[in-house]
Amino acid sequence: MAEAFFNHLANGRAVATSAGIKPSSEISPLAVQVMREVGIDISRQKPKMLTLEMLESADRVITMGCGVEETCPATLVPTEDWRLDDPKGQPIEKVKEIRDEIKARVEALVKELGS
Repeated sequence: MAEAFFNHLANGRAVATSAGIKPSSEISPLAVQVMREVGIDISRQKPKMLTLEMLESADRVITMGCGVEETCPATLVPTEDWRLDDPKGQPIEKVKEIRDEIKARVEALVKELGS
């Protein structure tokens, strides 16, 4: 959701890539649904494994609540952790709350970056 919001709001002036240390095999249908409600289609996105190359090429790394600081590869570079709840397994109303929090934080980030 964060990648989609950022890329939508930055409008090509900057690009976000989302990845995880234990990515699912597919995007959650509930995440697709709640993003569609705000006009963003993520149905064709695929979860990606976080790589060292991604970290080394990033201007900024933001984690969503890695939760495993001693093994999370994101700790190899300076990061900002937003400590958001994981939407996996949550009811739709909670997923919408998480989506809205992600959107607010991404809007602030895009504004801060001047994108």
